[in-house]
Amino acid sequence: MNPEIAHPPVRRLALGNLELISVGDRGYELDGGAFFNVVPKAMWNAPPIADERNLIWCGLNSLIVRGDAGTVLIETGCGDKLTDKQMRNWRVDPRRDYLERLAAAGVAPDTVDVVINTHLHYDHTGWNTVRRGDGRVVAAFPRARYYTQRTELEHARRRHPRDAVSFLADNYEPLLASGQMEVLDTAAGSAHELRPGIEVLRLPGHTRGMQAVVIRSGGQTACYISDLLPTRWHLKPTWLMSFDLFPLETVDNKQAFLERAAREDWLVAFPHDPDWPWARVEQNAGRFAWRPEPATRESAE
Repeated sequence: MNPEIAHPPVRRLALGNLELISVGDRGYELDGGAFFNVVPKAMWNAPPIADERNLIWCGLNSLIVRGDAGTVLIETGCGDKLTDKQMRNWRVDPRRDYLERLAAAGVAPDTVDVVINTHLHYDHTGWNTVRRGDGRVVAAFPRARYYTQRTELEHARRRHPRDAVSFLADNYEPLLASGQMEVLDTAAGSAHELRPGIEVLRLPGHTRGMQAVVIRSGGQTACYISDLLPTRWHLKPTWLMSFDLFPLETVDNKQAFLERAAREDWLVAFPHDPDWPWARVEQNAGRFAWRPEPATRESAE
């Protein structure tokens, strides 16, 4: 892992009366075959995005939504509670300074009102909590209400051999014990409003309980789509990750989502794109393409 890889800058844009801010935890490297599953390398690596080891640098993009309803944080990266072995195995950038970088972007931990975890994998929930010097694990965002889906929590607690390694209990169990995390029972394909203009939309595929976050203001819509569409490289509905537990549902839900996003001109926020945290989606002759969305940029360092 090369820790000198530049991190994407902080980006800001307006969505109606809301401000959207993209701030990432420092990223990690993923195996290209795992990232694209059965898609041949000759297809996903043209032009090349993998290095000579077949590794692809991936972002850990959080989305902050600020407006009259408060400050909402979507996703919290890898955190600082990983063991040395986990850091090595998962090739995580060792610079664990997300909270400081978040504060430098104007989002101090005690100003966050809501934290939404689209699912409970370690790379989406890591900064939910922090470990104090006395060993206690406490909320990183002390005033916030945290949200997840019951189907997601039940699967995480099941510890299935297929993906138990992806769930780290310290990222959510202390929040459940303290009452800060609320567990939702949203039906698949249905939405649940958390705050005016902000709703979660349950879209199974990557996991059974995965939820996207839909944001609306002033006649405009954005969606943090989570791992249904991890990067702009995954726009083809059948281009999946090997981590998807329910691949056929991923294909169906991705196809329907992309058609709607293109038709209604949604801004789509990607969780793992290393260069573009969001983009618009276009459909032409059955094919989907992305176009950049202008935004102000700030230094990432």
